[in-house]
Amino acid sequence: MASYQWNDGRILTLNPGDTAKCQGELNQQQLYALFFYNSAQNDTGATLNVVWSNSQPPVQVHVPGTAGRLGLASLLFVSGNDTNSVSLSMGQNQPGAQVQCFIGSVKMPTNTAGINNTPLEADGQLHPFNAFTRYFAVPQSHWYQGQLQSNVNQFISVQFTQQSALVNVVNCLVDPSPTLFYAGPTAPSQVKVNPVQSQTLQWNFQGNGGQTVWINADSIQNSQSASISLLSLASLYAAHQP
Repeated sequence: MASYQWNDGRILTLNPGDTAKCQGELNQQQLYALFFYNSAQNDTGATLNVVWSNSQPPVQVHVPGTAGRLGLASLLFVSGNDTNSVSLSMGQNQPGAQVQCFIGSVKMPTNTAGINNTPLEADGQLHPFNAFTRYFAVPQSHWYQGQLQSNVNQFISVQFTQQSALVNVVNCLVDPSPTLFYAGPTAPSQVKVNPVQSQTLQWNFQGNGGQTVWINADSIQNSQSASISLLSLASLYAAHQP
């Protein structure tokens, strides 16, 4: 059994009996997601208890079993308006279970070891969107278009701003809500799910000079053909002026 201090939100690997605590590091006016991947070498599922309040019961997060570590992430969203700390534990009565996890937001993880943390240029070009990739940009105060492309069913990623998250689902076949969890009263109203049944998803959003972050929430194998792009529509408009 191991106990981890998790204030940097880094990638951790949890086994039965392990605990992790992020103490006092969740900021007000900011939304976070805990990403949980099943990393067992078998199809054993896992259940974790996430404590966010001393007066409210823990949230149980189920991470489905999958062969070959091919599953999507289970996501738990929590707002810094509701708590500044979270802790999680995996019960000992889950032999064979194992989960990799990290905290994602416009702030986290502050320790990006094992994560491809790189800027996303607003050039309209497709860039590889591999597993454990965190793209970031600071869009100016005008319109932008994001695009995701994948030929894999149920490819999921998350776009974060300070107080909101957009869960984008490409090639959506089933309702993704069984893998989405919430702690506290604020987070559910800050998360929007954007599913499409096609291989390409385009969406528009307006920059405000704050940071925007995109994090892959799919497996290594399912992300091999995935790509993402960011296009400044103001730049595109200016380029077409006489």
